[in-house]
Amino acid sequence: MDSIEIGLIVSGGLLLMVILGMRVAFAAGLAGMIGLIWIFWAKKGYDPEDFGWALTVAVKTAGQVPHSKVSSQALSLIPTFILIGYLAYYAGLTKALFTAAKRWIAWVPGGLAVATVFATAGFAAVSGASIATSAVFARIAIPEMIETGYNKKFAAGVVAAGGTLASLIPPSTILVIYAIIVEQDVGKLLLAGFLPGMFSAVVYALLIIGLSVSIKGFGPAVGGFSWKERFEALPPAAPILVVVLTIVLFVYNPFGGEAWGTPTEGGAIGAFVVFLMAAYKGMRWGEFRDALLETAKLSVMIFTIIWGVLIYVRFLGFADLPGAFADWLTSLTMSPMLILVCILLAYAVLGMFMDAIGMLLLTLPVVYPAVMALNGGEGVSAADATFGMSGPMCAVWFGILVVKMAEFCLITPPIGLNCFVVAGVREDLSVQDVFKGVTPFFIADAITIALLVAFPMIVLWLPMQA
Repeated sequence: MDSIEIGLIVSGGLLLMVILGMRVAFAAGLAGMIGLIWIFWAKKGYDPEDFGWALTVAVKTAGQVPHSKVSSQALSLIPTFILIGYLAYYAGLTKALFTAAKRWIAWVPGGLAVATVFATAGFAAVSGASIATSAVFARIAIPEMIETGYNKKFAAGVVAAGGTLASLIPPSTILVIYAIIVEQDVGKLLLAGFLPGMFSAVVYALLIIGLSVSIKGFGPAVGGFSWKERFEALPPAAPILVVVLTIVLFVYNPFGGEAWGTPTEGGAIGAFVVFLMAAYKGMRWGEFRDALLETAKLSVMIFTIIWGVLIYVRFLGFADLPGAFADWLTSLTMSPMLILVCILLAYAVLGMFMDAIGMLLLTLPVVYPAVMALNGGEGVSAADATFGMSGPMCAVWFGILVVKMAEFCLITPPIGLNCFVVAGVREDLSVQDVFKGVTPFFIADAITIALLVAFPMIVLWLPMQA
């Protein structure tokens, strides 16, 4: 049995463990260890006397993963981005954002729902966690929408779908994880997520307006706000802009030349700025402690998944499964663009059974090299590339596409995590209610993904300026 066959068997076992309910981190770590032992023992001809040697080498190989990845500077972005989101809640930025959006936008058909979408997009600009965004706005926006006359299922769906925007709009935890796995520039990926994230919000808003216009009483407009009230709502929400500019300016110098700092430094300074705002707004010690504890819990969960999956990734490298998969894809007679679409559809199906982070971590080590090979390789120029973009730009474009698919999976049954979060916050809503309410947004996401595939410059324009 050769290494490719071993890789396929172990990967099948991993998929089975995940389907049976084992946590991705532990399933991946276990599969990776078994695979490493098997690979090394196979090299010795399965001699019983060499099993101890294979076990020792496998343990040493796997044991290098946690330290080598925790010492990565890019990984330190994750806790700072999560902390920004929790501190922003205690600084009152979420309520201020929703109030400003409501006073400026609620007059259009479906205005309160549209305001919720843009408020979640604004909060996403200071929070890297979709779960936190959904939980916060489930408390703020759903009661007002229900009171105005919205169907409570649709109101819950708006919040669950709006929360997914945090996956794309920087700072984004998932984009950082993608950059670490495929070893690409974090700064360019964060920049690339901004326009597609806002584009997604606009598509959501147009969907809501269309439904409200075509269905009587679906989404009543809310008026009565004077221009004075509208302008008074802007200053409390303005700190969001300060935080966003702080992070972006450290990633991308708009005046030309070298960046002012690294994304890690930008994230740390952004967290400090939001901390000062929260302290000024009267954040108590207990609230600060809760923000730190929740940040630590979510960070540890993400780090554990990364460690477990990277042990599996180390095994894949020895099995040479990514290279074999890339060779197989490039040998197909189908159009490369059609193959890419099939890969994205496969993500949509896989996301029904796995969480977004685990799905990307498990698939990217195999899928990413294959997509790069389809385009002509990591170092290909735009003129010679299949998709009309250089290797580094293709990596950025594909990253945004798969993260958008991860957004899609946050609201698809039966795993859709955002839907579970909204239902957990609102006792009057079941998970089934939220899934029903979020259904129209599947169409919006499908349209968005199709347009991002058809018009790559929506993704690439900002990073090409850096």
